[in-house]
Amino acid sequence: MSGVWVFNTNGVIRLESTEGKQAGSSSRRKVLVYLPTSEVVSSYSSLEDILKGLGWERYYGGDPDLFQFHKHSSIDLISLPRDFSKFNSVYMYDIVIKNPNVFHVRDMPLSV
Repeated sequence: MSGVWVFNTNGVIRLESTEGKQAGSSSRRKVLVYLPTSEVVSSYSSLEDILKGLGWERYYGGDPDLFQFHKHSSIDLISLPRDFSKFNSVYMYDIVIKNPNVFHVRDMPLSV
């Protein structure tokens, strides 16, 4: 059995299992947030509008299973799965890295 020892403020410790979890991962879903408006990106059409405003253009001609963007001023290419339901934190962080200070990845708020 593997896990992480968790120390509570009252001095009690317990072993929290990490089996079935990837190291450093969270069971909570992630969302991509456009920082200037605090908008959560919920579709490719909204993401495309934002990226176009930042100088990104659609890139046609590559893998038909991908939705891609490029900038003439750089060698960067953003490649996303055509199916938005497969848009996960790996793709979100790629967008964040290629657009510093514009996007942020956050945990999805718990529904009430």
